[in-house]
Amino acid sequence: MQAATEAPKNVQQNNAQNAVLFEAINLLIHLDTEHQLMMQISSKLGKFIQSRETNVRYLGLDAMTHFAARSVTLDPIKRHQNIIIGSLRDRDISVRRKGLDLLYSMCDITNAQPIVGELLKYLQSADFSIREEMTLKIAILTEKYATDAQWYIDISLRLLAMAGDHVSDEVWQRVVQIVTNNEELQPYAAQHIFDYLKAETCHDTLVRIGGYVLGEFGHLIADNKGCSPIEQLMVLQTKMISAPDPTRALLLSTFVKFVNLFPEIKPQLLQMFQFYSHSPDSELQQRACEYLTIATLPTDDLLRTVCDEMPPFSERTSILLQRLHKKSAGTSERRTWVVGGKDANADEKEVLLAQQTGLKRSFTTIVNGTSVPTNGTSGTNGATASLAQNGQNGTTSAAKDLEGLDMNGHSNDAAMPNLASAAHLSPDWEMGYEQMFFANEGVLYEDPQIQVGIRAEYRGHLGVIKLYFTNKASFSIGSFTTTLDNKSTPNLKIDTKSLPEPSIDAGSQAQQTVVCTSVAPFSEPPTIRISYLAGALQGYTLKLPILAHRFMDPSELSAEDFFKRWKQIGAGPLEAQSTFGLRSPSAGMDEKFVRDTVAGFRWRILDNVDPNPKNIVGCAVLQLEKGKTGCLLRLEPNHQQKMFRLTIRATQENIPKILLDQMQERLAKGSLV
Repeated sequence: MQAATEAPKNVQQNNAQNAVLFEAINLLIHLDTEHQLMMQISSKLGKFIQSRETNVRYLGLDAMTHFAARSVTLDPIKRHQNIIIGSLRDRDISVRRKGLDLLYSMCDITNAQPIVGELLKYLQSADFSIREEMTLKIAILTEKYATDAQWYIDISLRLLAMAGDHVSDEVWQRVVQIVTNNEELQPYAAQHIFDYLKAETCHDTLVRIGGYVLGEFGHLIADNKGCSPIEQLMVLQTKMISAPDPTRALLLSTFVKFVNLFPEIKPQLLQMFQFYSHSPDSELQQRACEYLTIATLPTDDLLRTVCDEMPPFSERTSILLQRLHKKSAGTSERRTWVVGGKDANADEKEVLLAQQTGLKRSFTTIVNGTSVPTNGTSGTNGATASLAQNGQNGTTSAAKDLEGLDMNGHSNDAAMPNLASAAHLSPDWEMGYEQMFFANEGVLYEDPQIQVGIRAEYRGHLGVIKLYFTNKASFSIGSFTTTLDNKSTPNLKIDTKSLPEPSIDAGSQAQQTVVCTSVAPFSEPPTIRISYLAGALQGYTLKLPILAHRFMDPSELSAEDFFKRWKQIGAGPLEAQSTFGLRSPSAGMDEKFVRDTVAGFRWRILDNVDPNPKNIVGCAVLQLEKGKTGCLLRLEPNHQQKMFRLTIRATQENIPKILLDQMQERLAKGSLV
């Protein structure tokens, strides 16, 4: 550092001196030495980023980005904020890129709004090659450092309006996620998006987000001036004329939601469906025909089911961060740090994943989503489950920090038992579990003090489960906690979105929302431990009716296609077969019981396919996070002998055995005679 103050005698010495100096600076930043030396580095770099030489400016900005990634405080860098903002208008594109990286890294809650404002100003004149990256970074900074929810919506919509074709789908989809997960944002977002749609020119991205948000939350602003149902419909109709087919398809889905939300404009909506039922585009035609059929049914039961409120989105990862690191892959050398400030470099896993361009990160947003499965007051069992859950979701786990610490002088073998596990199920758990095995809504457990209700909704590989805890006693219960135990990790992921209140008054109710993701085939359902104080400590461990069949969708096949695919899959590891009888001689196996059980497991029963009319064949698709898997079934019941032969084939190993075991257990119980 001291030798660098000497004036170089020629160009070669200058280049060599700068090369050594920058390597020394990067090493010092990496080692994070004494504070005074770090201040000197900041001052030196401040001069470099103002140099006349393009290479020096570039290296100065790069080193300062490294400094921002390692420094405890960003104050020394913030002194040069105006100069760094000026680098966005440098004549060299590589310097402009480095300036963008540095602004992204030095941003925190104190300077986020001015930096985002400057980036938005520059976006209009930015080079086309960096506009998409700029858009992603603006969106991430806006989400990450928003202290005002309305500011977040204002900036996000302004970004979508300005960036136009340079906005990737991940940006508007992320806005939709956050609005869906935050009830306070929904009316404000719906109103402002509708205001943008009223403009004469509106980019297709805004039309898409507008269609989605108004379809879900348009009723929240229907009483506002200029936002009546018919006015919302007319605005969307106007945009639909010039919209591409994928956007038109989305708007048709919006209109069928309008049928449910605004029955007063149903005639106009039916006209829209009738018009597009003759569209040359097959997707539009199919949607319009299906929506027209649903909207004209004698009752609205199916319409209400189809148009039910969207469940909250999972908050485990930010699709924006994934997109950004894929976009940046290959544009810089491999490093031990990533662009994004100290918080982005705090987690070793995050740095490694970013280098592999597949960043997975627990992203804290204004939604305040949580993946902790307990209230944190349930003792050892709750702590164990909480740490395990945090580890599975990619967040920094405290488990490693606790390894080797023996606070009580006991070994791990003497640890408290996990009361939330299936080994500690309560005596009366099975009755409610059996009743809820196929049902989506009902009572899971009930006694004189408490009732545990459940309501579930499954779409694709995702499921949203709401648990209702009702205090039936005449007095309040306190210290109410729940702990989830998931033996099927990592094949089944579970996130707790909301937790029940620790105290429940007499006659009152508390709720808990759980989001589960079917990643791969799983065989064990999760369990839940419920404990509370009501004079004495009470505790129950129950099984949750979450099994593989919950993520299956019935699928139609012709007889010819069924046997063709049956032969294509073949036997071997893609087939599971079992012959079994009823457990109890008094149990029955009438045709209705057999068909209801098969349909309950979400199989589409294909009639008139098997040569033997008593046999049952079925088809279904198992939805997994990694993709879909086709499944075929053949059930041969022998009513005289009270025996079954069950055969299941699938396009993925392990699935047939898991589905067969679950169905065999259910069928072997028989029906009540």
